Order: sequence, then structure tokens, then C-alpha cells
Amino acid sequence: MKTAEFPQIIIAIDGHSSCGKSTVAKEIAKKLGYIYIDSGAMYRAVTLFALRNGIADNEQVDVPELIKRLPEIKIEFRFNPENLRSDTILNGENVEEEIRQLPVSQHVSPVATIREVREAMVALQQEMGKNKGIVMDGRDIGTVVFPDAELKIFMTARPEVRAQRRYDELTAKGQQVEFDDILANVIERDRIDSSREVSPLKQADDAVILDNSDITREQQLDWVLQKVAQLISA
Repeated sequence: MKTAEFPQIIIAIDGHSSCGKSTVAKEIAKKLGYIYIDSGAMYRAVTLFALRNGIADNEQVDVPELIKRLPEIKIEFRFNPENLRSDTILNGENVEEEIRQLPVSQHVSPVATIREVREAMVALQQEMGKNKGIVMDGRDIGTVVFPDAELKIFMTARPEVRAQRRYDELTAKGQQVEFDDILANVIERDRIDSSREVSPLKQADDAVILDNSDITREQQLDWVLQKVAQLISA
């Protein structure tokens, strides 16, 4: 199918940490000619700002200080012609690599539970998606950000599988990490994301489930494209 055959819709992909949401979302956006918006990267960028400015440390966050300084945080996405993907820009600086490192991963869940942070990010995400033709992934895209999205997908995988993928990703970049630390972080993030008071991680009532524990990237891409085709032809 050619991209032109698809109308402009919103595809919302939610799910657990390290289950490949961003990978799927990027590939789908590229295939359909849609814009990809990485909501998780936005929260990671806020977390990086907090770490750099001494607002977060030892998995603790100075909430009043971060709220006060939210107006200083400017986040955008810029297309990178070298890898044909969008990079995360924090206050004019490309932070795509730094926000993926373990220190940010260890602090992002507490930052993402702050109501004022979520409200600011949701407002920005909704503005980005007002013209449709987007794919966005995160924790509350189908339930909070775009509850009227035409296609909602809830992704998951076994914790051990997700931890192994994250471990492989980080070690491939030359980072020194321990698998047990990664697994503990995955499990803890699941707990925090699912139990937080503001916009907890949960499956939208009309979302379709994609468990990719035992399938390849190619198989899950085909699965999602089939769902899009079914939606369009219905």
C-alpha cells in the first residue's frame, strides 16, 4: 500500500517501559509518511533538565523547584537526515543520546508523576497532533492525550525480555551496565507507572493488545500495518 491511500489519523501506542513502543511508532510513521512524536523522550528531556540543574538526584526530585522552572524548558523534535528519524532537542541542544542513558531512566518515572509536568507535556503533545497524521507513543496517549485516536495499541512484553533488550541496547553503545540493575529498573518503572495518581499506565478500553515477547520487529510491523489497513477499509 502506498502512503497516499491512508487518510490522516492519529495512532496512539501505549505500553510498558522497554517494550519497543518507540521502535514500532517510528517505523509505522516512516511507512505511512506520518510525523512521529516521542512522548517518553519529552519526559526524559524534562528529567535531564532536572538532573543537570540539581533538581533531581539519588532518585529524588525537588518538585516545587521543578514546577517553578518548567517555563525554562523548551522541547522540540527535529528531523535528522542522517538516520531519517527525529531527534529530541532540549533548549536548542540535541540530547537524543543522553536522555536514553541509565541516570535518566532511573529518575524519569518520579518526574513523570508530577501533575504540573504532565499537564505541560500533554498540552504540548495535543498541540503537535492537532492536524493528525501522527504516531505517538507513551503511557497515557490513548487514555489522556488522544482519547479519540482512531487506532489505539497497548504494547507489552515479559519483564525479562524487556530488560534483555534494554541491556543489549545500552551495551551496544559501550555503556557499562548490569542486567540485574536493568531488570530491577524495568520492574520498578512498571510499578510506578501503573500506580501513580496522575494518568497511570493502563490499557484504553478500545485498544488492541500487542505482546511482542516472542515476535520479531518485522512481524510486529506487519501486525500494526494490518490493523491500520483493517481500520481504513472498515
